[in-house]
Amino acid sequence: MLSRTADSLFWLGRYTERAANVARGLNVAWRLDGLGTGEEWHRILVASGCEPGFMEKHGEVTPEAVVDFLVRDPDNSSGILSCFAAARSNARQVRTALTVDMWSGLNESWAQFRNSSPDDFQGERLPEFLDRVRERVLLFNGAAQDTMLRGEAFLFVQLGTALERADNTARILDVKHDMLTPGSNGTVEFAQWQAILQSVSALRAYHWIFRERLVPARIAELLILRPELPRSLVACHSRVTEVLEMIAVGQGGRRGECHRLSGEITASLRYCKLSDILEGGLHEWLTRMIGRTAQLGGAIEDFYIRGG
Repeated sequence: MLSRTADSLFWLGRYTERAANVARGLNVAWRLDGLGTGEEWHRILVASGCEPGFMEKHGEVTPEAVVDFLVRDPDNSSGILSCFAAARSNARQVRTALTVDMWSGLNESWAQFRNSSPDDFQGERLPEFLDRVRERVLLFNGAAQDTMLRGEAFLFVQLGTALERADNTARILDVKHDMLTPGSNGTVEFAQWQAILQSVSALRAYHWIFRERLVPARIAELLILRPELPRSLVACHSRVTEVLEMIAVGQGGRRGECHRLSGEITASLRYCKLSDILEGGLHEWLTRMIGRTAQLGGAIEDFYIRGG
């Protein structure tokens, strides 16, 4: 596969996943806004990596400004509309590698969202808009799973999706790490714990696995170490390692630094204990994980896209 084709497929997976992740975060911020903590809109900016760009442009955090910046502002490359535009651009460059269902789903999504005005996603209309975003990404992912040949094209889309998902889970946990330490069990804290799980669609999964009330340490365990949860760090990085290995086998065993680094990260997640993570500091551990995930993404691009 040509490196530019691999690049487009890899980023197609990343951008579609990023659009859904931003939508999930905004939905949670909107739901928690009524609690009056005044922090959720700032937290979603940090979790999405958009805080510096937002503060440079707006200077002050308001719900309306945050929503507009994370949905349609063309200056924000990680905004929902920017992600759909970038995903469609990458898809056009590799259209013959995609199925009709994948291209149609993505093209229809862009047609739906590109002319959105603030009236379409501000105030009480925001949850409906965000639900449509998530549905369109689920449609695209479902089309890929159901219709795409299990060749290199499929694997590079999967690689981008899994890596982006790992980065998002780590960022959500990091920006809310203070909520996962022992403290009071009041209504606000309970709602915040629910929000963490809802942001990765894991509230029902938590109760299914643990069958008990919400406990901060259990939430951290679920999102970091439980392989049953598709968005846990161990599940995401295990998938990255698995996909990299399949690509390597298909290329006659060709491997590089990204394979070593991915295997190292996955092994550390599979065999570490939550008590060790918490003892060393959850924030410090997550900061390192975010850095290592970014390092892995760079190593993948160096090896497969820039020809390292």
